[in-house]
Amino acid sequence: MSRLTLEDLTLAQGGRTVLEHISGTFEDGAITALVGANGAGKSTLIQAIMGLLSPLSGQVHCSMPKERRAWLPQQLALDLTFPMSVEELMLTGRWPTHGTFKRYGPDDYRHMHGVMQRLGLSGLAHRPLGELSGGQRQRALLGRTLMQEAELLLLDEPFANVDTHTVELLCGTLRDIANAGATVIVVLHDMEQLARLADCVMLLAGGHAQWVEPETLLERHHAPARRHAHAQAPFISLNLPDVPPCSTY
Repeated sequence: MSRLTLEDLTLAQGGRTVLEHISGTFEDGAITALVGANGAGKSTLIQAIMGLLSPLSGQVHCSMPKERRAWLPQQLALDLTFPMSVEELMLTGRWPTHGTFKRYGPDDYRHMHGVMQRLGLSGLAHRPLGELSGGQRQRALLGRTLMQEAELLLLDEPFANVDTHTVELLCGTLRDIANAGATVIVVLHDMEQLARLADCVMLLAGGHAQWVEPETLLERHHAPARRHAHAQAPFISLNLPDVPPCSTY
């Protein structure tokens, strides 16, 4: 079953065509790794899926309402100078369904405290975002998404510049979210994380997309993955015209 399908999608940014004839189905309850070199069109595709960018042609078929679609951007997209606490950030996850100005009730706070405990943020509710470590901020951002109870979750390099403990927490949480039936799409640049998380891979290169089995991609890059087990291994030179498509898509 799928509630998200791309049909012959062509996208442009700034008058330049970025992606052409992109098609594919994202299965419910699965984690798809979105990979490609810088400038390959990953952020452009995310914007289209979120309904923030209109396609030149083709369609994004998404039966999930916009208030149940969540986008976790890169950490640099978060304004750390804005005077907001962890609690206030997480409660904004209720805005799409709750409203911006409506008072929060006991159920909202009960759910928030449960999410905080799950992500190791208990005791940080009133801490300003600017005083958090990179890992704590990323957990707080994911916490906001959990508060939204999103059915479609898109994450842009969620493991960049975070500690090992945060990586473990995020991996476990994302798997739990997928197991609960959500559609999860994660932009990744690290083979080890791809091996742990991805049920399938969508590779963007040369303005096109290809579905790839994670095992196939890992096999081709097995030696580089070993050498860079603790570092970001960018997908700079991937060109896999003969790789068979992911059998589940």
